[in-house]
Amino acid sequence: MTVNIRQLATTARDFESEFQRMLHWSAEEDRAIEARVASILADVKQRGDAAVLEYTQRFDGLNVASASALELQRAELHAALESIPAAQREALDAAAQRVRSYHERQLEACGRSWSYRDEDGTLLGQKVTPLDRVGIYVPGGKAAYPSSVLMNAVPARVAGVGEIVMVVPTPRGERNPLVLAAAAVAGVDRVFTVGGAQAIGALAFGTASIPAVDKITGPGNAYVASAKRRVFGTVGIDMIAGPSEILVLADGTTPPDWVAMDMFSQAEHDELAQSILLSPDTAYIALVKEAIDRLLPDMPRRKVIEASLKGRGALIHTRSMEEACELSNRIAPEHLEISSGDPQRWEPLLKHAGAIFLGAFTSESLGDYCAGPNHVLPTSGTARFSSPLGVYDFQKRSSLIEVSEAGARRLGPIAAELAYGEGLQAHARAAELRIKGRAK
Repeated sequence: MTVNIRQLATTARDFESEFQRMLHWSAEEDRAIEARVASILADVKQRGDAAVLEYTQRFDGLNVASASALELQRAELHAALESIPAAQREALDAAAQRVRSYHERQLEACGRSWSYRDEDGTLLGQKVTPLDRVGIYVPGGKAAYPSSVLMNAVPARVAGVGEIVMVVPTPRGERNPLVLAAAAVAGVDRVFTVGGAQAIGALAFGTASIPAVDKITGPGNAYVASAKRRVFGTVGIDMIAGPSEILVLADGTTPPDWVAMDMFSQAEHDELAQSILLSPDTAYIALVKEAIDRLLPDMPRRKVIEASLKGRGALIHTRSMEEACELSNRIAPEHLEISSGDPQRWEPLLKHAGAIFLGAFTSESLGDYCAGPNHVLPTSGTARFSSPLGVYDFQKRSSLIEVSEAGARRLGPIAAELAYGEGLQAHARAAELRIKGRAK
């Protein structure tokens, strides 16, 4: 079969307009979804458990007598862990260990408190403390996302979060044992079988059965994304994620089939996912296109992949790898593969990406599951100013200031001068009173 994927060249006269058209993704809020989500959140805030039960029955077909029945016991998580095949358990344990090791190093690098004293004895510093309670949203039902459990719960646990509360929809009562097993492996404290906007509302506002949290992380559908956007401010959130993205910078040394399959790996998520290849080698681009056409018919999700490649995919011929790096920085992709024989040569030129995968053997899918770094990444160009989910998302920082008597004499006149300039006399006087020290 032949896939109708966009093919561009930076030397073409209309490249810039076509490039902008390719990048455009309408993130405008769907008014119907927004209105429905607003109604659900208001109802959950007002009626609590009763509203959660009503929406869970309506949307998931799960009919239980009380909201307390939505919570799974830890014994059920461990039973799920015992029930899965040995190969799956070994994979979960190995992935969790790698994710844990990476985030422990992240904690050492950026998650510690620190302080120092300057020449007059004033102490300045930063106190880092974990959040008390976080909520993680995990898609559920027939779809299994154990990797999402690990990527959200493990760094929260490494950060020292006091309690991790997981919500996962179980349509018609269908519980995915692999997801529950991952919750056991990752050390999730409480699990509630509820999803959608009602789950986000319950975590944000709290109900009689579901505790309010300080921050909500994890992926979800348009209703979940809309709900997270609306409760931000009441609680923290990780990000508002758009469709998945992959950008491959290729110098022609990687087998074309590998690159084609890497593009498929994102395109199979949904029709709005984006897969782009940038290469200065026209012959190589043709080989990748041939591989796409040849491999696609055997893919179980070929219809989704084809729609994604046709709607938002692109094969782009650049003048050089340097120009490819420049375009990559403009795109700021979620996943960036440097599929090159010398990836270290190009990595310094790349400023904006959620995750950078170096070399032909580093497929993006390894990062999704078990490499170690987090797979919750900024999308839709937001890698220009935001970062992957990490230990730091489950901590907060407080400034530490202890001014010595000598420091008060030195800093007081500076503060007073600026305070008078702002017309804040009490601020100025508070600083001036300490310049002479305590009365003897």
